Amino acid sequence: MTLAIVSAMREEWHALRADLSDAQTVRLGGREFHLGQMAGRQVVLVLSGIGKVAAATTTTLLLCHFHARAVLFTGVAGGLAEGLRVGDVVVAGTLLQHDMDASPLFPRFEVPLTGRAEFPADAALADALHAACVRCLQPGAPDVPQRALAALGIGHAPQVHRGLIVSGDRFVSSAAESAALRTALPQALAVEMEGAAVAQVCADFGRPFAVVRTLSDRADDSAHVDFNRFIHEVAAVYTRLIVRDWLAAMPA
Repeated sequence: MTLAIVSAMREEWHALRADLSDAQTVRLGGREFHLGQMAGRQVVLVLSGIGKVAAATTTTLLLCHFHARAVLFTGVAGGLAEGLRVGDVVVAGTLLQHDMDASPLFPRFEVPLTGRAEFPADAALADALHAACVRCLQPGAPDVPQRALAALGIGHAPQVHRGLIVSGDRFVSSAAESAALRTALPQALAVEMEGAAVAQVCADFGRPFAVVRTLSDRADDSAHVDFNRFIHEVAAVYTRLIVRDWLAAMPA
């Protein structure tokens, strides 16, 4: 049975690809799917592309062509909730499309004809993912890129959060946009561009999924760390550590 690991960021994909053994490549739908072994598990690794359509296409191919039994999606996000800081990690409890609005025919955020706006991640997968994040990022844990964090001006130890992640087909980067999202969706922890599409496709097919995101910014006008350096030196390292741990701890 194959597990699917989907990365939104090329740097994360490269970090994970280094751990894939006995790999073979299948090209389909403009994507390269890499099948092999990772931490003793049969996996298929792929770069999703940016945005909800790209993520939905990738997920559909994984479920229909590769018969993936579960999907793990990784990437970065902007923090929304108070207390979340750059370098923290968010595990999705539920996901919602913040740009879905078919009102007045349907309530705002509700996906038409589904009767719901939020799509829950699989509880068992999310529990295991959260535990892996805590183990990998706790103070003193080996291999956490503390020097990179310090060099980027991130002085706090990374924290792990779990809750609502919202997705939309626009990059949220202003204080006004962030404030509007917090007002409309006060429970939202973070914002990104793919996760809720993955969630909807997995719900349609009845397949479990989980999502983990590293916070690369605060989704507002505040000063940012060097984004490219952060992705290379922090987010990609986090992702590799967490995925390794998650796979190794997964029951047979």
